[in-house]
Amino acid sequence: MPRPARPSPAELSPEPWPARPSDDPVAEVARRLVLNVEREIGGRSVRSVAESAQVDHTTLLGLLRGRSWPDLVTIARLERGLEADLWPGLPKRD
Repeated sequence: MPRPARPSPAELSPEPWPARPSDDPVAEVARRLVLNVEREIGGRSVRSVAESAQVDHTTLLGLLRGRSWPDLVTIARLERGLEADLWPGLPKRD
C-alpha cells in the first residue's frame, strides 16, 4: 500500500518560501534547514554545490524551493560537501 501524499514544506509555510516561519513545527525545521543551506551556498552555483556534495542538482533545487522533504542521506552529503552543520535542531516550543 503506497504512503499517502503529504504536503511539501512550502505548502505548509506562508509565502514567500522560505522567508516566513511556518506554524507547522516539522515544516519549520525544513525551512530553517533551507536557510542554513542557502547561507552556506553563498555565491556558488547550485550545480557546483550539488556536484561537490554528490547529490543531484534537481534534488537540491527541490529542497531549496520547498517542493520536497530532505532525507538523511541528502542532509549528510550536503553537510560534508559544504563542510558545515546544517541541521537546525528543534524549533522552540511555545
